[in-house]
Amino acid sequence: MPSSTFHLPPSLAVVALGSNLGDSREILNNTMARLQELSTSPLLKSSLWQTSPVNCPPGSPIFMNAVVGFAPQKNETPELLLQKLRALEKEFGHPPKKVLNEPRSLDLDLIAFGAETRNSPELILPHPRAHLRRFVLQPLAEIAPDLVLPGQTRTVLDLLYDLPESGAVVWLSSPI
Repeated sequence: MPSSTFHLPPSLAVVALGSNLGDSREILNNTMARLQELSTSPLLKSSLWQTSPVNCPPGSPIFMNAVVGFAPQKNETPELLLQKLRALEKEFGHPPKKVLNEPRSLDLDLIAFGAETRNSPELILPHPRAHLRRFVLQPLAEIAPDLVLPGQTRTVLDLLYDLPESGAVVWLSSPI
């Protein structure tokens, strides 16, 4: 396992992307391009991964997932970034939620925002289940294997290694 770890710098935001409706590859690549506009430096982009639906309604289509890390604009807050992520979801056709974990063209989860923590009805940081989700950890391990998420003591790679096997996670390709 990694011998050195690094904690999130004060300005690094980590966002998980998912899609299981429409042309997911195009949606995720276009979303990454839009997220680049929110960053002061080049995005850290994972590959695209095909994953089994987790806690979704029966018959839900498979997902395509990725993770990006970026340096938010000056004066950005987790709450403002979350508003921008919700606006992107809507722009890419994510309807208002009717059923928990229903199929969607774009789902964006703010996993972490530096070492910031939040616990409100609108935002919990770090994401409370990120360390338990292979569809988050697998792509995150590509771009930041030695990262220690806020509230965790182990690296992303260690967390991934110790996850029980559940559901398929298949590498598809690097993003465009």
